[in-house]
Amino acid sequence: MSATAFVALGANLGNRQETIAAAISALAALPSTMVVNRSSLYLTKPLDADGDDYINAVVEIRTDSDPEDLLDTLHAIEDQFGRQRSYQNAPRPLDCDLLLYEQQVLRTPSIILPHPRMHQRAFVLVPLLEIAPTIHIPNLGPAQSLLAHVADQEIQKLP
Repeated sequence: MSATAFVALGANLGNRQETIAAAISALAALPSTMVVNRSSLYLTKPLDADGDDYINAVVEIRTDSDPEDLLDTLHAIEDQFGRQRSYQNAPRPLDCDLLLYEQQVLRTPSIILPHPRMHQRAFVLVPLLEIAPTIHIPNLGPAQSLLAHVADQEIQKLP
């Protein structure tokens, strides 16, 4: 398995904790993919959206999939859990975002890496730093240095 990738998971509909656990299992079951590490679960308020609070986590995987195929697979997993894209930032049973794929910088009509808003979201940075405390985000620097910019966003680690 050649590439390390980080995936953010979030859910604010249904049994959120069960959904995140099932999504991690779905990632682990992918061909030529292995879950290397997973963060704790975090409770967060919706950001730029409405609906119930989110449960969020970040997962580190090793995969032989290229970034585009991996993103397509993440969308297929969302669909399996009933994700509807009725409007931007609609409440959802599952959201899977490809945050980082190695240290690649990529911009195509279908994918942007690193994820274009990851540095603006405590629900991404906090769990990411839990499992990768020294990680750098291409073109932005150490993720740790970006935490101050999201300090006003409420995030609670679940037991």
